[in-house]
Amino acid sequence: MVGVDLQQLRYVVALAETRNFTRAAERCFVVQSSLSHRIAGLERELGVKLFARSSRRVELTSAGAAFLVGARECLAAAERAVADAAAATGVVRGRLAVGVIVTAAAVDVPEVLRRYRARHPDVRVVLRSGRSDDLVAQVRQGELDLAFLGLPEGERPSGVEAVALDHDEHVLVVPAGHRLAGAARVPLAEIAGEPFVDFAAGTPARAQSDQAFAAAGLVRDVAYEAGVVELITRLVARGLGVALLPSAYIRPMAADDPGLALVPVAGGPRRVEYLAWSRFNPSPATRAMLDVLGVRDVPGAGGSRGRPGTAARSSI
Repeated sequence: MVGVDLQQLRYVVALAETRNFTRAAERCFVVQSSLSHRIAGLERELGVKLFARSSRRVELTSAGAAFLVGARECLAAAERAVADAAAATGVVRGRLAVGVIVTAAAVDVPEVLRRYRARHPDVRVVLRSGRSDDLVAQVRQGELDLAFLGLPEGERPSGVEAVALDHDEHVLVVPAGHRLAGAARVPLAEIAGEPFVDFAAGTPARAQSDQAFAAAGLVRDVAYEAGVVELITRLVARGLGVALLPSAYIRPMAADDPGLALVPVAGGPRRVEYLAWSRFNPSPATRAMLDVLGVRDVPGAGGSRGRPGTAARSSI
């Protein structure tokens, strides 16, 4: 029978992720020789090579890639067991992985994390930013515990529990000297001929505008694509195009930028911000965060699923 301990699993995961013995040892707070010795011993015990090594490179073998999946699952299960045992005594511990879109506005995420830490200082919180569709997939796969998302109106996150946090409409962002700056409201047809700066094609953030123009039977030219709002607004301020961005997010930013003007749009894009989490056995750390956010009736705690309580409406 092969004897494998959790520390060996941690070493394998660290080396697989860093692909460097020195960095893996630093991550695990051990000397490099000890980490190398333990991994070599594990390979002898298993009778397979987990890593291909050269003087410059370290890569997983096919056996190593297969082993890595189970190693991560074992470590997650061990961490969950410790967290569940602590939760039984009223103490929340463990790890909470949170995904956030860059334009989140319905929730003041830093303030929520501050309140969470004040209540549960023993939980290690990991933040990741990304596209809404990628974050939902990571929640479904168990890589994230929960995520703050933004989707076009009429779409909902699939395969996860979700609660709507806010409904918002986009505004037109133009340079301060643009012909439309100061307009009371403009229809989509009025701006369809403008060059646009937008998010990358295929992303939910881009789909919100694409769908609005398609529904109106209009075609527009997206001259520039960018992954972050700051770059989009800088391009707009330089007169390279106009943009449509969620009003709740862009208004505070534009208030401090004299080079930008915001114009309401008739029939423009609309989005819904969601909180999403796994429907499969949420961890104590996840349930604690949902409680901080005021989300009641969490699966695993009795009742129906995913309904915001009074606390959610007042704090979000």
